[in-house]
Amino acid sequence: MNDLAWLSRTKLLIGEEPLLQLTTKHVMVVGMGGVGSFAAEFIARSGIGKMTIIDGDVVDPSNRNRQLPALATTHGQPKVQIMAERLRAINPEIELNVVQEFVNPEMVKAQLEHKPDYIIDAIDSITPKLTFISLAHQSRIPLVSSMGAGAKVDPTRLQVVDISKTYNCPFAQQIRKGLRKLGIKKGIKAVFSPEEPIRESLMLTDGSNYKKSAYGTISYMPATFGAVTASVAIRDLMKI
Repeated sequence: MNDLAWLSRTKLLIGEEPLLQLTTKHVMVVGMGGVGSFAAEFIARSGIGKMTIIDGDVVDPSNRNRQLPALATTHGQPKVQIMAERLRAINPEIELNVVQEFVNPEMVKAQLEHKPDYIIDAIDSITPKLTFISLAHQSRIPLVSSMGAGAKVDPTRLQVVDISKTYNCPFAQQIRKGLRKLGIKKGIKAVFSPEEPIRESLMLTDGSNYKKSAYGTISYMPATFGAVTASVAIRDLMKI
């Protein structure tokens, strides 16, 4: 990275050496929805030198209440392409690997061969999430996983814990159960909210993309999850 002037405020906070260290790192963000899109933006704005962003979905009108790429003018457009343009506009010098695919075992194995320094898992479907977490865990690549941002309204309640310590989160419960079947009981860093979920907000879906149901969401909760997951990745990479 040649010009660090745009990162002068970051340098003022963390110092030049940690900042230069971030410019050499590769962060992979999986999922460009409400959590992942904000996480990707915060990672890019930290000065990370290389990113991989992964998502196979397009913008739906119902995404506009919470997802960064979702505008009235972007319906039907691939989320990952919108985010790629945005991230390059933030940092034209970033090395960006854009993967417009839904998560499947073959794709995950191929992407993990690139050996990212850190992974942010912002996948909101059970089967693809289990696939990515388990394969990343086997590869010993540091990862932080976002649990459910739906059915919650208080962003001050978020915590970062081992996944075995999550509770009051239906999504995390399903992930824990699935991981146990794969022989993983702990060792996954998770962002979750212990706030009691508003279960009346549950909605059944058509089951496409491995999603059979979804909870209602409010604008700021996924963004807060994205901010916390990004902070975990950045702080771990700087070792602070």
